[in-house]
Amino acid sequence: MAALSAKSLSGGAAAKLDAEIFGLERNDALVHQVVTAELAARRQGSSSTKTRGLVAGGRAKPWRQKGTGRARQGTTRAPQWTGGGVVFGPHPRSYTGKVNRKARVKALRIALSAHAAAGSLATVDAAKVDEPKTARAVELLAGWRTERPLVVVVQRGEDALVRSFRNLERTHVVETGELEVADLVWARSLIVSKAALALLEGGDAE
Repeated sequence: MAALSAKSLSGGAAAKLDAEIFGLERNDALVHQVVTAELAARRQGSSSTKTRGLVAGGRAKPWRQKGTGRARQGTTRAPQWTGGGVVFGPHPRSYTGKVNRKARVKALRIALSAHAAAGSLATVDAAKVDEPKTARAVELLAGWRTERPLVVVVQRGEDALVRSFRNLERTHVVETGELEVADLVWARSLIVSKAALALLEGGDAE
């Protein structure tokens, strides 16, 4: 297998990538399973409707049982009435599903490998971004890729790098501990700081 590397946007030699992390083959089924679980977990699950027993009023029959020529009705809060309850409506719930840790880690590495294989992965040295300036982020991107969305993976404490990239259009800045497979699948370009790259290769971000 050829040596894997990623372009360094802050100058210097290209960063060498660990083949065990960035050289995995595609497994679309596994990635789809993990991304589906991640997106479901983001749902608030706060939608709520009232059943006929929760709607106020409607205690008395609207008319007598027999003799009116109309269908019998027990309450004006039944579902067929305007203002009545809802049948099988949504109620607060959690959409979180269980995904095995090993499956999530492998899916994350497969998504990273896809970027490495496509040449859409680059690294940046946060130490060379000493002050937060969006112009500095634009300068780093110049001559590399224009495809968006862009995801920038950083390590905690790299505030200047975060504030330089976060105002760019269709750009998502995320710390390694909060990085999801869905972020990598959504991205068309991926930038990883050198400190974050070390964490990803060391397994501390799992």
